[in-house]
Amino acid sequence: MILRPVRDDDADAGLVREITAAAFAAPHALPAGSAAPPRPADARELDRTRHLARTDPGGCWIAEDETAGPVGAVLSSRREGTWGLSLLVVTPGAQGKGVGKALMARALVHGRACLRGVICGSRNPVAARTYRRAGFTLHPAMRLTGVVDPSRLPPPDGAVHEGTERHRDLMDSVDRRSRGGARGPDHEQLLRHFRLLVVDDLAGSGYCYADDRGVQALAATSRRLATRLLTAALLTMPEGRPVRVTELTAEQEWAVDVGLAAGLEVSTAGYLCLRGMRPPNPFIPSRLFA
Repeated sequence: MILRPVRDDDADAGLVREITAAAFAAPHALPAGSAAPPRPADARELDRTRHLARTDPGGCWIAEDETAGPVGAVLSSRREGTWGLSLLVVTPGAQGKGVGKALMARALVHGRACLRGVICGSRNPVAARTYRRAGFTLHPAMRLTGVVDPSRLPPPDGAVHEGTERHRDLMDSVDRRSRGGARGPDHEQLLRHFRLLVVDDLAGSGYCYADDRGVQALAATSRRLATRLLTAALLTMPEGRPVRVTELTAEQEWAVDVGLAAGLEVSTAGYLCLRGMRPPNPFIPSRLFA
């Protein structure tokens, strides 16, 4: 087996997607940073792969077997002292052969100078063991799913604005306070694929990325503002369409309360894996970028 860097091109982005699809079909895959198998028409995973291969070539690797071909992939990033694992996947035939361990080790080398680490981990026991052995604390997570009933939600308790690129400094400031490091260039990808909501007043500031399928990321300087943002985001969901809000640790009870008020159901859903930090609050991580 050899490990080679992921190239910033369509061929390698497509290859990582194929490996991911095969891994999700296996009962002992090592999926991280994704809540569901990739959709063939969804460009987000392709864009993420090329983006991270460009910004973090040392953190993105493909494992290739001499006979079986590509058997695994890892995508990770380093942002202002915070390392994030976006994807770790191994195909069925390569399970139990050290592929995931080798990929994880190479990604961790990329983040060796970082004080903090974040992984959105699945419920898979193999994945959980891999992350724990890497020194991460496993914080059990919940998810909210269902159809939003807007009649059950009170209106936001203050102004929520549509965000744009000009809010980058605001978001980076909030992230430094919540997760220890700004997302920086990752906002380019998030802005491309999600609508952005922001709050900025005398009480503080915050932001939320969302689309018609749910919330992708949220951070704020207070629970009150986070509640306002999540409420506003859920009120934008299409009528009758199922949505998801995931990676909620016990510290995010404010989010669980908003979801229950909106008619969503709460269930367990994997782990938020952290190293060198406590669960940020209020905070909902990005499944694409942690």
